[in-house]
Amino acid sequence: MAIEILYFARVREAIGRSRETVSPPADIVTVADLVDWLSARGGGYAEAFGDRARLRAAIDQAFVGADAAIAGAREIALFPPVTGG
Repeated sequence: MAIEILYFARVREAIGRSRETVSPPADIVTVADLVDWLSARGGGYAEAFGDRARLRAAIDQAFVGADAAIAGAREIALFPPVTGG
């Protein structure tokens, strides 16, 4: 299953790209699993996902929690908490 992953703000800066298409293994079933799998790549990925408490996600443009299933997702966005003013 190919999923478009979008990275924003400090996540994008640490990884060095704004998007990529990935095909995670079948045992990657939640957002948390996906973040663990990406983080295991090391380097900028480990840095970007080092503080999971400061990470938010959206699946197909809807905010979700870390325990959300990724089956059928076309797009997953990963970003730090958003504040507004």
